[in-house]
Amino acid sequence: MLITLPDILSADQLATARQLLSCAPWEDGAHSAGPQARTAKNNEQLPHGCEAATAISQMVLGGLNRSALFFSAALPLRIFTPRVNRYSGTANTYGNHIDNAIRLKPMDGGGTECVRTDVSCTVFLNDPDDYDGGELTISDTYGTRGVKLPAGHAVLYPGTSLHQVTPVTRGQRLASFLWVQSMVRSDEQRRLLFDMDMALLALRQREGETAEATRLTGTYHNLLRMWAET
Repeated sequence: MLITLPDILSADQLATARQLLSCAPWEDGAHSAGPQARTAKNNEQLPHGCEAATAISQMVLGGLNRSALFFSAALPLRIFTPRVNRYSGTANTYGNHIDNAIRLKPMDGGGTECVRTDVSCTVFLNDPDDYDGGELTISDTYGTRGVKLPAGHAVLYPGTSLHQVTPVTRGQRLASFLWVQSMVRSDEQRRLLFDMDMALLALRQREGETAEATRLTGTYHNLLRMWAET
């Protein structure tokens, strides 16, 4: 399931993010990749905990927390701390890969927490007109789809998907990325719950709180109760 989330970051937040990134301490993105991904990864990334990374991470998490669509599609249990990357110049691409199943999330005060990468998320920090190439391409059973969204928008897709970022041939592509461990591990089950939630929302908007909407809402929550891990 591929879902677009509009306006996760506001225009003011995007301006602040780009100002922070203009003097940020970029490093080789391969430092955070596993052995297989390192052979395909050629980009730059902000060190975890630097001022720009921390500020942008907080803005992204705030935007996701305000998004009812994000909650409905991802059903988040744990969220890996958002990171920030850049594609430009000779560090301009990330070849086909599948993300590691488990990521270790640094915790405040020390230690780490395991996050299963059920759902991947990319939040675009600059507009498509700022760069050529840099398309996020995601392959699944329905074929390969390209994603290149306006600044502030995000895309959610299954962590099991083969995906890549095509070479940036002009300008720079700035984005934040993160993973979500969902309360519902199965992408198929999450899709059914999301479709039902969206249909219920449309039904209520058209018909109000009918007896049928109430019964279907109960069915939704009973399915969630059956499938969720907390």
